[in-house]
Amino acid sequence: MAEKTLLASRKFIKPSFSYLIEKKRDGGEFNEEEIRFIVDSILDKEMPEFQMAALAMAIYFQNMSAQETATFAEEMMLSGEVIDLSKITMPKIAKYSTGGVGDKTSLVLTPLAAACGVVMPAMNGVDENFVISTLDKLSSIPKFKADMDLKEFVKQLKTVNCAIVQQHPEIAPVDGILYELRQNTATIQSLPLITGSILSKKLAEGAEGLVVDVKWGNGSFVKDLEQAKQLARSITRVGRSMKRRCVALVTDMNQPLGDTVGTALEVREAIELLKGEGPEDLQELVLKLGMEIVRLAGVAGSTLSAKQTVQKHLKDGSALEKFKEMIQVQGGDTSFIDDPEKFPTAKYIRKLPAPKRGYVHTINAGMIARGVQILATTKKGKMDPAVGVSEIKKVGTQVKQGEPLMMIHYNDETRLESALEYLRSAYRLAPKRPNPPELIVERVA
Repeated sequence: MAEKTLLASRKFIKPSFSYLIEKKRDGGEFNEEEIRFIVDSILDKEMPEFQMAALAMAIYFQNMSAQETATFAEEMMLSGEVIDLSKITMPKIAKYSTGGVGDKTSLVLTPLAAACGVVMPAMNGVDENFVISTLDKLSSIPKFKADMDLKEFVKQLKTVNCAIVQQHPEIAPVDGILYELRQNTATIQSLPLITGSILSKKLAEGAEGLVVDVKWGNGSFVKDLEQAKQLARSITRVGRSMKRRCVALVTDMNQPLGDTVGTALEVREAIELLKGEGPEDLQELVLKLGMEIVRLAGVAGSTLSAKQTVQKHLKDGSALEKFKEMIQVQGGDTSFIDDPEKFPTAKYIRKLPAPKRGYVHTINAGMIARGVQILATTKKGKMDPAVGVSEIKKVGTQVKQGEPLMMIHYNDETRLESALEYLRSAYRLAPKRPNPPELIVERVA
């Protein structure tokens, strides 16, 4: 007992940054004080960028233990504002996706959870450079406001139960600094850095629990299935260390989700899903993630009860009404939700013909996303809401020569050839039918 008191009373002697880099480089484990010192030094801009880069690379190669990562996430969370939602009596659950092509589940799950009696805070940051963000999609709704201060954010959560807004700079600011550094140092895929990033932001937003969709494949930044499984386990394990409830699903991203990729096209598809309709793969993913959310929140106990709860709020229109309410409170024109035909349409629509007869064997979702990005990015760097692709033929589909693999919606003819190089290269046809990939690979809780 005396020894513990003595150790606790010792003053922390600040180590040099080079010592910390060497310690991690050689496989050492940081203690709580060292991690706190690292986070504070990054926040106060005392650690030079070249040493931050060296430290990130050392962590990339040597990893961090679950306890290290939990402390790291906690300190990053505390580096900025932590939203207090304790006055809201309903359960607060966040949903996070690692990002995927054609993934519009956040547009559906946020209002769906709110309709089920779950408060869902949703701040969205920068996705991978080839992924169209949720906020890009919502920007296709006229006057929609994504920039919101923290007081407005909390007020909306109290009244509407949900909000989808831009990532606030006061939420986990150290993570923002490190994310930019990781992009420039090829350390984006570090499991402890990804885990710390996700948990620090989502818990700072006021969430009591977290449902994570870890995507793997050519349309995700996680290309390897085993790495995706490791990330799912890392997030749930570290979440438990932080005394938070957490569930992760590992899902396939080796072809686009749904039938469309774009901004307005994807919002229209999300509206279909909120009516209980839409493509089968998206319906399945919305159902499974929605079930995890309501079970984690305690709104539903059994698997059957969770399924019935989700299906009920999709079929009775309450999820769609909650979406409209959220859009209206954030300044958007809800007439576009009532009548999706009001969304802008492209000047030109042409098919991408199949070069031969056969079955769709593989699709590179990332190439499709890059093709759409070329067509849709305006001179001002924004996304043209009318542009994208639709009626995407999926893996296992039989096609005849000349039959459309997708329909291309575009306004600028000068960009078409460059985009077509990606879109054509995205498809591989074969004479035999392949086995379609399993959408949900693993559940980690």
